[in-house]
Amino acid sequence: MISLYSLKYWYTRRLGVIIRASVRRGISPDVWTAVGVVAAALGCGALVMGWWPLAFILLAARLGGANLDGAVARARGVSRPFGFVLNEIGDRVSDLLIMAGLVGLALRTGSSAATVHLLLIALAAAMLPTFVSLAAAGAGAARLNGGPFGKTERCLAAVVAAALPQYLAIVAWIVIAGSVVTACVRLARTAGALAGRSGPAMADTMAPPPPQDIARIGRNAPEGGDDRGGERS
Repeated sequence: MISLYSLKYWYTRRLGVIIRASVRRGISPDVWTAVGVVAAALGCGALVMGWWPLAFILLAARLGGANLDGAVARARGVSRPFGFVLNEIGDRVSDLLIMAGLVGLALRTGSSAATVHLLLIALAAAMLPTFVSLAAAGAGAARLNGGPFGKTERCLAAVVAAALPQYLAIVAWIVIAGSVVTACVRLARTAGALAGRSGPAMADTMAPPPPQDIARIGRNAPEGGDDRGGERS
């Protein structure tokens, strides 16, 4: 589906000089994860103050950090499962900081309580697409990214809100609706990818097994409609 996420590889190519420098100097991909979080934290402050040009630069840096950690890991050949965990944590913290910046902007500008509540709902809704994607990955499907309303669109919406705080409520509704639609699109794609598969999800196979007595519960019970032993004549 077309979204601003399609610009990711264009942006990564622009960052090529930083990737090559990171490889030469042996810079850890985790450094760029941290850079993205710090940029998001500073961007949060810029959003609260309504300094939208600075917010634009800092949120671009936030997205740059999110691009660089994976790109540097691949270029250096140091990708690892825990790096995926750190990347996801960094992304989620950054997302929360950006949405919190809009809540702070609403409070600073004296927006109505209804607008503040809408932005808090938008903050929660913004997490829905990622919850679906991570659940899909745990089940053995692809970890989906992109739109129609992903983190790139949220960053753009945040900058617009900082520039035009009188429209914060509208921006909140856009984030809510866009996030719900994106979550539904990802869920539908995941359902299609997993259709026809049986057996436990990938994450379940790695979970500690239950006690044996728990595992045996229901194993020998006949399935629905077949138990006639208790029927009365």
